[in-house]
Amino acid sequence: MLQPRPNSAELESHDFQPHAQATEACLKQVQSTTSGLDAGEAAERLAADGPNALPEMHGLHPILRFLSHFHNALIYVLLASAVVTALLDHWIDTFVILAVVLVNAIVGFIQEGRAENAMAAIRSMLAPHARVIRGGERLDIAAEDI
Repeated sequence: MLQPRPNSAELESHDFQPHAQATEACLKQVQSTTSGLDAGEAAERLAADGPNALPEMHGLHPILRFLSHFHNALIYVLLASAVVTALLDHWIDTFVILAVVLVNAIVGFIQEGRAENAMAAIRSMLAPHARVIRGGERLDIAAEDI
């Protein structure tokens, strides 16, 4: 009797190390064979586990992304400090604090934009097709259908 096939979380755990196992042991653990899965089993697994693709990033509008850098407890403390220094007529301190808050937001905004661009570049470098064995036959399929 076969054990239930491991789910995605189990396969991603530290216990599953296919590179350190013999081929037969690895195939047994993922419930496959050297002749690959049949088309029905592959379709069932695709439906159960979802496509083999990076999640799509739904980015915020740039203005909202910039404003999100002000939503932080430390920034709130600095803004309160700026208000207190302004009430005490310490204008140089007020402007320094506000400049620090603004520079922090600008740097965070730029870094976040670069990170999004890097993810887009990685997504474009991914192989759109993969060679698999299905029912003993080599096939070229879309990589997200693995």
